[in-house]
Amino acid sequence: MQFEDFKNVVLERRSIRRFTEQEVAVEDIKELIDCARYAPSDTNSQTWEFIAVMNREKIKEIERMTWEQLHKKAAEAEARGLNKEARLLVKSFGPYATAFADAPVLIVCLATPYASKFRDRIFDPVALVDDSVWAEEGIKSSCLAAQNLMLAAHARGLATCPMTGPVLLASEQLREYLDIPAQCQINMVISLGYPAERPGRLARKEVDDILRIVN
Repeated sequence: MQFEDFKNVVLERRSIRRFTEQEVAVEDIKELIDCARYAPSDTNSQTWEFIAVMNREKIKEIERMTWEQLHKKAAEAEARGLNKEARLLVKSFGPYATAFADAPVLIVCLATPYASKFRDRIFDPVALVDDSVWAEEGIKSSCLAAQNLMLAAHARGLATCPMTGPVLLASEQLREYLDIPAQCQINMVISLGYPAERPGRLARKEVDDILRIVN
């Protein structure tokens, strides 16, 4: 592949929140996960797993439980006198947090515990870092895999949108609903389907504003 071809995939990918009614084939999902699993990970620990929810009623239920928890948070804010913030939470954040509702597929990205021979033989015996750092390592690798998945989806003619709303608001309910093991962290959810919109490119910071070269 030429660099320009790859760059076009990167630059043309969009976060899509409106999808057509066309279903996504299981084979397409497997192809995307095949790309995701070749992401880099700390000591090749591959700390990722994915749940593909293809039942639209179940996706709607995940939306419902997310809204329920959102309204609870808003009510708690109002009880503390934060009426304006509560309204903004529901009106502004709510639609973004649940923009997966009409997608034919919802992929739940999990971070599994970081385990490797390096940790067993070296890192833990010398108490290299706190256990919380290893939890972060799992999330980092899971994020790399998620980006692979989203770029692969775009290259395959599909569309995605990464969201953390259900994770921030209804992680306990989502864990119970999908029977997610306690040792797995819920990283994000990614809506997946065929795009029904084509948003324009959002502004980005200039390269010189985010790059510092040290010679």
